Amino acid sequence: MTNDCLRTRALQTLTLRDPQQKCLEVAALWQACLTGALKIRPQQALSADDQSIPGRPERPALVAPAKVQRRAMNTAEGRAALIHALAHIEFNAINLALDAVWRFADMPEAYYRDWLQVAKEEAYHFSLLRQHLQQLGFDYGNFDGHNSLWEMVEKTQADVLARMALVPRTMEARGLDATPPLKQKLLQAGDQAAAAILDIILRDEIGHVAIGNRWFGYLCDQRQLDLVDTFEQLRQQYHAPKLRPPFNLAARKLAGFTDIELAYLNGDCSA
Repeated sequence: MTNDCLRTRALQTLTLRDPQQKCLEVAALWQACLTGALKIRPQQALSADDQSIPGRPERPALVAPAKVQRRAMNTAEGRAALIHALAHIEFNAINLALDAVWRFADMPEAYYRDWLQVAKEEAYHFSLLRQHLQQLGFDYGNFDGHNSLWEMVEKTQADVLARMALVPRTMEARGLDATPPLKQKLLQAGDQAAAAILDIILRDEIGHVAIGNRWFGYLCDQRQLDLVDTFEQLRQQYHAPKLRPPFNLAARKLAGFTDIELAYLNGDCSA
C-alpha cells in the first residue's frame, strides 16, 4: 500500500488505538487533503486485517447496551457518565468515517473528501467531550460502553449502498432526534458547557447525515432504485433498529430527508 494515498492513510489511522493520536492523525489527513498532498486513488482495491479494525484503547469495556450503567443526572458522576457515553459515540463515529473512506472503491473523489471531513469533525467533537469529561474529574474509559454503532458498520461492509442507508441515515440520524432532549437534561443539571458542546455536535451532525443522504441518493440513482423502497428493504435485510418517535423533523429536513421520506417515517411509526 502506497503511503501517498489518502485511502491507505485513512486505513492506517483507523487502526490506531490511542484516541488522541487518532484525532491528531485525522487532523493531519484533513490538511493533506486540502493541500492535495495525498492522492485519493478511488480505483485502488485495499484490504485489511479485520483483527486490527477498529483500533481502540483497552478501555472502555464493551458491554450490551442494556448493561451500560445509568446514573442520576443530579450528581457529577451521573453527568460524567452521560458525557462519556456521548464521547464513546463520537469516537466510534471517527472510526466509521475512516472506514467509509478506505473500504469502498470506485466512488467519486468528492465522496472520500466528504467522509474525511466527517472524520475530522467527529474527532473535534470527541476532543471537546473528553476535555469536558476531564474537567469533571473523569476520562474516556472510566465507564463502560457499547458497540451497536460499529456492529452496523461491520454488517454493511460489503455494500456502500447499505452503509449509506443504515449508518448515517439511520444510526447517526437518531442523534438528531436525541440531542435536543439531552441538552435540556444537561441544562437542568446546570452544565452549560456540555449543553454548548451539544449545540456544536447537532450543527455538524446535520451535515453528516446530509452527506449520507447525498451518497445514498447518488447510489440509488446509479442503480435505478427507489429511495424509500430501497431503504425499507435494507432496513429489514440488515435488521436495523426500527425508527421510533419523537423525531427532530426540522433537523432531518435540513439534513436532506425529502418530504416523502419524512411522511414515510411518520407512517412507519404509526403502523
